[in-house]
Amino acid sequence: MDFLSINPQETALPQLHQYLLGSVGPRPICFASTVDMDGKPNLAPFSFFNVVSANPPVLVFAPNNSGRDGTPKHTYLNAKQVPEVVVNVVTYGMVQQMNVAAAPWDRGISEFEKAGFTPISSELIKPFRVKESPVQMECRVLEIKEFGTGGGAGNLVIAEVLKIHINKDVIGADGKIDQTRIDLVGRMGGSWYCRTTPDSLFQLSQPMQATIGYDALPESVRNSRVLSANDIGMLASLPDWPDKEFQVQIQEKFGSENAEETAKKLIAEGSTAEALALLIR
Repeated sequence: MDFLSINPQETALPQLHQYLLGSVGPRPICFASTVDMDGKPNLAPFSFFNVVSANPPVLVFAPNNSGRDGTPKHTYLNAKQVPEVVVNVVTYGMVQQMNVAAAPWDRGISEFEKAGFTPISSELIKPFRVKESPVQMECRVLEIKEFGTGGGAGNLVIAEVLKIHINKDVIGADGKIDQTRIDLVGRMGGSWYCRTTPDSLFQLSQPMQATIGYDALPESVRNSRVLSANDIGMLASLPDWPDKEFQVQIQEKFGSENAEETAKKLIAEGSTAEALALLIR
């Protein structure tokens, strides 16, 4: 592979910004509701956002200074004055309105009104919740870390979640948020976004114990021209080697001819253990 190596100190800010945002994504969107010291509401989206702790529940987001003129975001200024914020998640059904709220409105103008969102009172803090959002988190700001003063400089808001409001329509039969119902959107680079439709989702079970590991697989498997990196990764994620009896059974069933092609089909069908048993010789 031929790589382009970037030195951030020698790269123009707009280009560096594009490299960062084009590489790290999709990013969840924090639709942050705040108020200033006079109680005037502000609503703005930020994609430098994530949850970082469940005990206690803590999230972070970064209302960075404008890359155009270096001015601080109103959300940052409000959080300094009134250290409270409601974090609302963004769905596909509200993404165009959210984009209106992202415009550079003057401070003191309500983005709720400009974007057509419905403000509803929070129970524990002053900022309003966004009725149209299926999940609204009332938070207390714990700390704000400033990383600079110029354009693009980050201001990391660290906030503790005090209360969560979830629309029951996105709760599944198991009592959890159903990822196929909530229809979240994510931020990519430039003007690109992505949508979490059922067709774009896939499940990947997390290994709860040590697995076989890539390095233990036969060299012929690791260097296969038929199996993809994901195919080999699935073989490496198996918790145990198939026993000898199972190997003989699978090899007698499928034979040795075109074993890699057959193994690839078995992996696609979810029969990963059978695929590995076929490939071991």
